[in-house]
Amino acid sequence: MNILILGSGGREHALAWATLQNPKCDKLIVAPGNAGIALIAECASFDINDGGAVAEFVSENAIDMVIIGPEAPLAAGVADRLREAGISVFGPSAAAARLEASKSFTKEICDAANAPTAAYGHFTDAEAAKAHVRETGAPTVVKADGLAAGKGVIIAETVAEAEAAIDDMFGGSFGSAGAEVVIEEFMTGEEASFFVLVDGETCLPIGTAQDHKRVGEGDTGPNTGGMGAYSPAPIMDDAVTQKALDEIVRPTMAEMVKRGAPYQGVLYVGLMIENGQPRLVEYNVRFGDPECQVLMLRLGAQAFDLMQACAEGRLQDAKVTWADDHAMTVVMAADGYPGSYEKGTEIKGLDGLSSDSFNMMFHAGTAPEAGKILAVGGRVLNATARGATLQEARDRAYGLVDAVDWPNGFVRRDIGWRALD
Repeated sequence: MNILILGSGGREHALAWATLQNPKCDKLIVAPGNAGIALIAECASFDINDGGAVAEFVSENAIDMVIIGPEAPLAAGVADRLREAGISVFGPSAAAARLEASKSFTKEICDAANAPTAAYGHFTDAEAAKAHVRETGAPTVVKADGLAAGKGVIIAETVAEAEAAIDDMFGGSFGSAGAEVVIEEFMTGEEASFFVLVDGETCLPIGTAQDHKRVGEGDTGPNTGGMGAYSPAPIMDDAVTQKALDEIVRPTMAEMVKRGAPYQGVLYVGLMIENGQPRLVEYNVRFGDPECQVLMLRLGAQAFDLMQACAEGRLQDAKVTWADDHAMTVVMAADGYPGSYEKGTEIKGLDGLSSDSFNMMFHAGTAPEAGKILAVGGRVLNATARGATLQEARDRAYGLVDAVDWPNGFVRRDIGWRALD
């Protein structure tokens, strides 16, 4: 098969790596890709948010299946355009992608499906939002309603912080994503990420993970797109997983079918778990980044078979085979991230790293230039490793980190602390 993956981050490098393990893959193209992806696949350049441009490329290159990595092309309807052209595609329609593209839509769906989640208010006006915060108090969670690249969420410890976040969002800090704001009750407990493949009807769980959103050790400082992750999530035992499926995922998916927007793709279910009871924090309509990296390392070649079954509506016959193992990924980020950071610094030491099913350095924000690898993003590399125990996976992941020569980057040294320390 000729396969096209859309995207340029660590998630897409991990998807490309897993797809290449599968004997069905004859040719792999990634658009636009990055320096690491370019070492294992052909990279192409076109507007991945333009359904017409994607469909044209697919036709010209005899592509058999498209895997859409990031949320923006999904929200823009790229999957719809490909399905109209008769192309097999992994990723939901624009109507179903509203589960990530609009926080208020998700809340409305949860209300209709009786799915447990945080109490909330939805606002199009800053003063009304502030009045709500003054009435309900802090801590509280302020979210930009639209897509904000994983950064449009502020956990405000005080009313003043919440009001400042509201001003920032309505003031344009997150562009059009902040034109509407959702304010949620602050939930306590432990967060976990639950990944489920859905083909409209069948829901097939394919793994759990926990990530570290805050930039600083001990989970301090501002939120980022994620500084590291590990899989499986210890808190997601069989009972919690079944509750999440029965009380949150399946009712939501049934409601989407009822509304004429059946979901087809991977559903990222962000959960808060307290006393064995999961509540929904958010849905994402694609694999998490960096959670995808640990899932792909653990799933290997079968990941593509599962995505293909999902795209073709065959999930009722699909099975996931898990090894009794653990994986961890540690994000190497540019100094200054998630604020401003320097671009174009050189990364050395990548050539000598181990690359196998136990050790992988997935690239995120990198670009090749004159034989060098340059850092061009905030989150730049994902040191990812697998082991019989989480400690073994952690030791290997940090071993990869320590072999890289990049003075302009930093990592958190405590990824996995909840499960290990």
